Amino acid sequence: MSESTVPSSSSAELHIHFLRLALEEAKKCIPTRTAFCVGCVITVQWPSEHTSPIVLATGYSRELPGNTHAEANALSKACSLTREDLAHLFPHADTSQLNVNSLLARAEVYTTMEPCSIRTSGLSPCSDALISTNIKRCFIGVGEPDDFVVCEGAQRLKDSGIDVQWIKGLEDDCIDVARRGH
Repeated sequence: MSESTVPSSSSAELHIHFLRLALEEAKKCIPTRTAFCVGCVITVQWPSEHTSPIVLATGYSRELPGNTHAEANALSKACSLTREDLAHLFPHADTSQLNVNSLLARAEVYTTMEPCSIRTSGLSPCSDALISTNIKRCFIGVGEPDDFVVCEGAQRLKDSGIDVQWIKGLEDDCIDVARRGH
């Protein structure tokens, strides 16, 4: 879990900041010819939407054992946060009122590539994992190319009531990092 300085300027700059953090996560991936290198950052504003976002968890493809994806890894790490972890992240909050599920329902996810909607490995798609945690919003750097499967992750998120936003300006960076090793 790393803390970062959050820009105090426009929301567009804030979203670019967190997508750049997700790109740094993606660069940690060990490249492979058969998968993309993706990074993910989960943020939350607590106790209100008027407070600065806090990084709840980060993840990248293949970070955890089992051919895992960035969003699933970040969610897994967020779900494993203890009360002590939450007290450290939110030092002024009443931790008896905090739990990971309520935080995830207020969370915004930044991912360098559209969350997958199908897994050739048979594992659960990242779009399903994000839907099941009731995240509020997903910011995406670039759509998933049809290199391996036809992805409908963004549409699945939208159909489930999750606000999906495409961040403009880092598409080439996101695809270049994603295709390392291809």
